[in-house]
Amino acid sequence: MPGSGAALPLAGVKVVELGQLIAGPFAGKTLADFGAEVIKIEPPGEGDPLRKWRLLHQGTSVWWQVQSRNKRSVVLDLRKAKGQEIARRLIREADVVIENFRRGPWRIGD
Repeated sequence: MPGSGAALPLAGVKVVELGQLIAGPFAGKTLADFGAEVIKIEPPGEGDPLRKWRLLHQGTSVWWQVQSRNKRSVVLDLRKAKGQEIARRLIREADVVIENFRRGPWRIGD
């Protein structure tokens, strides 16, 4: 499909990805490969742990380079009210939300 000049099947679909490591980022990458606009939310500091996981090339994980393609990243501290507010705004504008966090004190539906 890429390079064919035809619109990709998920063009116009907005995705917010809150996942970490493999499962969430893989799902986001797959949607982005088919044309979805994917915004990845990462924690402050080191970002997604996948950035430093396993094989590194020039200080960045090869896994990260593959799983983050075709995405835009934004840093939000979801432990703070302002980060949660921004995440909720992005989620309200999205067609799809991907998350694979452990259950914790902050929930998307709040």
